[in-house]
Amino acid sequence: MSVEAKEILKNKFWIVESKGERLGTLSVNDEKQYMLTNQDGTRFFSNIKQLKSSLNTEISWTDSKTIEDKAENIVHGYATSCTPYNPIFDVKNKLPLFTKSQKSKSLYCAGYFIIKFDKGWVKSFCPKMITVERYITQGPFKTDIEMRQALSIVNAR
Repeated sequence: MSVEAKEILKNKFWIVESKGERLGTLSVNDEKQYMLTNQDGTRFFSNIKQLKSSLNTEISWTDSKTIEDKAENIVHGYATSCTPYNPIFDVKNKLPLFTKSQKSKSLYCAGYFIIKFDKGWVKSFCPKMITVERYITQGPFKTDIEMRQALSIVNAR
């Protein structure tokens, strides 16, 4: 089995695939640990050698366009769920905003968030700005991994 790590964020985040099938995601945290997340859960590795040993295969690293280069799905460095229109940055609230069509007046927040509703914290990708204003939130996060870490921290309290 050969495994390919397709770079999404330069030296930070990769999609791990085998024969075109997604196996999971790989990221590097602030402590320079590699974090592999897949259907089996999340595992940490202190170096690439440990990661290769765990996967029991070689890894080919694809230096594809970084997410910042994919302007069609990025607003101020944060991923979006669709092609963004009218991108702006709300300086006061530090939110990258966009609309889903040229004429739309509904603003969406780019990136990953966690939102506290009455029943608890939930994860959200590109929520409406009105939702972020009405509820207690954390974000935006650049990756799903960062958002999941924040979610596990707030749920542990």
